[in-house]
Amino acid sequence: MTDMSIKVLLADDERLVRSGFRLLLDLEDDITVVGEATNGAEAVELARATRPDVVLMDIRMPRLDGIRAAEQIVEMPGMDRVRILILTTYDTDENVFEALQAGASGFLLKDAGPAELLHAIRVIAAGDALLAPRVTRRLISQFTARRKAAQAGEDRLAVLTDREREVLVLVAQGLSNDEIGAALFLSPATARTHVSRTMGKLGARDRAQLVAIAYQTGLGQYTEQH
Repeated sequence: MTDMSIKVLLADDERLVRSGFRLLLDLEDDITVVGEATNGAEAVELARATRPDVVLMDIRMPRLDGIRAAEQIVEMPGMDRVRILILTTYDTDENVFEALQAGASGFLLKDAGPAELLHAIRVIAAGDALLAPRVTRRLISQFTARRKAAQAGEDRLAVLTDREREVLVLVAQGLSNDEIGAALFLSPATARTHVSRTMGKLGARDRAQLVAIAYQTGLGQYTEQH
């Protein structure tokens, strides 16, 4: 293991799943598996002990589910740099939305291919969010369509400027800072500043949470109609 290795913690109650992931990750020079947890409670303890860069977290686990485990990990002192990548069997699992609210930086279907998994780990480790727009937008829009929180959403977004609202819509579409800048005729640095300010005002941990907030407040529905 080198100082530049991405430290990954595997958390899944299925031994075959963990073994498959480890076999794949052990082949990569820039990724090191630092532990395997068989349940959510164990994932929390191992995260505290190993301080991984990325936790591959299954949702449904005994003792403590992946959502509660993710919540506990991101709230631990000194764990600001730990990123949670949620693993789910179904792309319609409403729990994924809860996971984003709990502090996860994205999610991945368990049947994803090796290249997709490796890409996801590297994206998350770099501090970005894995938004998977096609799946994430459908999932969150289906869930939030059943939530009647339009006025509460408007109140929450009241702290944003018109420009920040525009930026939030584009983040919800999965655009990068460069793409947001191009769309709004801004420099990438200015776009990054707007994204950072929007995150700060809304109390979002990262871009994944911005997406969740956009759909939760109803602003994300705008992206489905335009």
